[in-house]
Amino acid sequence: MALITFKGHPIQTSGELPDEGATAPDFKLTKTDLSDVSLKDFAGKKKILNITPSLDTGVCATSAKKFNEAVAKLPGVALLNISADLPFAAGRFCESNHLQNVVALSTFRAPDFAKAYGVRIVDGPLAGLTARAVVVLDAQNKVLHAELVPEIAQEPNYDAALAAVR
Repeated sequence: MALITFKGHPIQTSGELPDEGATAPDFKLTKTDLSDVSLKDFAGKKKILNITPSLDTGVCATSAKKFNEAVAKLPGVALLNISADLPFAAGRFCESNHLQNVVALSTFRAPDFAKAYGVRIVDGPLAGLTARAVVVLDAQNKVLHAELVPEIAQEPNYDAALAAVR
């Protein structure tokens, strides 16, 4: 388990992020059109997994917007925003914010994702949601960068994630 905080209060996650250099665990997550996807659907592309508790929060929304803008300038990179938000809500968020470079994915049918990536919050007011994390994968799904943000109310280190994907 990893220890993080939410507004200064300690909370725990279900495990640890995959190590840099390791092969990322595969997943089956749900897109906004209710189809399921896995890592193989993004074969040949580098990937930024922007894992958030919910796009309905300010910091999560900001990270999706900032990564969306950055990825527009990075050909061959897929931006996967992963949260427990229902696909309909994630779709509305992306549409209303004109996020054309985000693939919104929901864990609502796949609670195993959060466990496999070590990001399921196990206690506190956000129990059951995913912690804020960024995992960058190469085209063969090797982990290039992994950051579990220590305070959920903080933004991730965009520069480190984007440097890893370049």
